[in-house]
Amino acid sequence: MKYPAFLPPGGTIGFVAPSFGCNMEPYRSAFDHALDIWAQKGYRTLPGPNTYAGEGIGISNTPQLCGKELTDGYLSADSDILISYGGGELMCEILDHVDFEAVSNAKPKWYMGYSDNTNFTFLLNTLCDTASIYGPCAPAFGMEPWHQSLEDAYRLLTGEKMIQTGYELYETESLKDEEHPLAPYNPTQPRQIHAFLPAQAGTQMLHGQDQESTGAEPSWNFSGRLTGGCLDCLVNLAGTQYDRVSAFADTYKDDGIIWFLEACDLNVYAIRRALWELDHAGWFSHVKGFLFGRPLNGEELFGLDHFHAVTDLLEKYRVPILMDLDIGHLPPMMPLISGSYATVSGKGQQISIEMRCLT
Repeated sequence: MKYPAFLPPGGTIGFVAPSFGCNMEPYRSAFDHALDIWAQKGYRTLPGPNTYAGEGIGISNTPQLCGKELTDGYLSADSDILISYGGGELMCEILDHVDFEAVSNAKPKWYMGYSDNTNFTFLLNTLCDTASIYGPCAPAFGMEPWHQSLEDAYRLLTGEKMIQTGYELYETESLKDEEHPLAPYNPTQPRQIHAFLPAQAGTQMLHGQDQESTGAEPSWNFSGRLTGGCLDCLVNLAGTQYDRVSAFADTYKDDGIIWFLEACDLNVYAIRRALWELDHAGWFSHVKGFLFGRPLNGEELFGLDHFHAVTDLLEKYRVPILMDLDIGHLPPMMPLISGSYATVSGKGQQISIEMRCLT
């Protein structure tokens, strides 16, 4: 695994729009303000050519121009890191226009984004053997004041904070809109980690007694190579020429794989279907554990909740399954180094993800 150099003091932050850009509010004003904040911190900024573009379908521009911007931005010596402007709908269509061979042979560079950006953060791992960061997109850094998760992402980009512990509250209703583009997160709901663990003393049984009835808090400690992203995007890659996951898992079989996963548009049945497909595609060989973020559309449907959508299929692996973590579309989110060697430990409602840049 190749690891980029962290963002140096006074370095240059490049921005690209391989999915949506910032051509509309509240994203445009938020990003413009983020530029001011980065300048106040002493950094130079380099917006890409599709920053304010809105000519594309589900992305900022044509697939050809988005793929070119992403390739050029990654290969350019003018920026130290890259942050994506946002998620979107059809970033998959740019992949045929990204020069993955050149990216793989280039000096590695941190790329950060989430959601539709899984199409690059994940493929950097599996196609290019290069680490990436699954974390907030560029306009989020324009909020006032920064939530702790933004500070954590910044300190991860600079290499100062390699252990993430999550946040006590999360947001269900955003305050940000066209009239309030700089509104901060609105965390009101207490985080509730649900741990489904193989049978062991003092821990919760998979679909067995809950911790209230046993009187014991579940605890866990496991390590492995961290990878994953948005399930909506990952299932779309399965079986294509971009699917080299089995080879990736075999390469790191001695470490084992820790999958971090979250869902945006998928409902509970779509989540279950997606996991079925990835399971049957062999993606979960050598798995050491699963980390699931809160699904954006995880409401129970026809007797299936989002817990059983996951655990009914994955309990056969007899590895820890942690759910409703601070990952993904219901902020705040822990920034994670995809491709790093991670140790996940915790008990009850406390979690620690320590990431190390091991080759």
